[in-house]
Amino acid sequence: MHADQHPALGRVVLADDDVLLREGVASLCERVGYEVVGQAGDGNGLMDLVESQVPDIAIIDIRMPPTQSTEGLKAARVIRERYPSVGILVLSAFVEVEDALELLAGGRSIGYLLKSRITAVDEFLETLDRIRRGGCVVDPSLVQELVAAQRRDDPLAMLSNREREVLGLMAEGRSNAGIGKRLWVTEGTVEKHVRSILGKLRLPEEPDDHRRVLAVLTFLETR
Repeated sequence: MHADQHPALGRVVLADDDVLLREGVASLCERVGYEVVGQAGDGNGLMDLVESQVPDIAIIDIRMPPTQSTEGLKAARVIRERYPSVGILVLSAFVEVEDALELLAGGRSIGYLLKSRITAVDEFLETLDRIRRGGCVVDPSLVQELVAAQRRDDPLAMLSNREREVLGLMAEGRSNAGIGKRLWVTEGTVEKHVRSILGKLRLPEEPDDHRRVLAVLTFLETR
């Protein structure tokens, strides 16, 4: 189970004060071909690792010593400013809406995942792959919480129920093909829904990928 037995998918650093969880995640990453180039138990150790290794992805616990508050989130913010090429996956024990929104406003190659989701190994590895490819991944539990807490001045009010479903799946980082599979519709139907969503939200004319991110951020901010 060594990374050098596989084509290297990317270099990863891990930061979590739970050593068992950290080792488990490291083992998962190495099994599919990522190279784990360092592990840390706190924010300072993480920053040292990122500065020395400049990895492709940093996997970070949102709460770490010394304060056990949002040390990981602070570190993620600094990493995004100093090393914008480093993908970031923040792990949390429970849904922390404000923290997640602040993190996800960072756009590309970024993700927020509940720790409980790691046990769904294929989903976790798919999340890493999406971040590696520049995607923005949102835990489905966060999506559900935000949908349940819509504001009255909701800019999404003009969307149909099916369009909201499509946008929610976009927020999870799914491709049009993946959304079609989940909703049992064709990829062409999903493309029509996506075009309708982008039009109704009056997003600026940008490359489609960027407009998708803007649509997801609009979705996440309406709470």
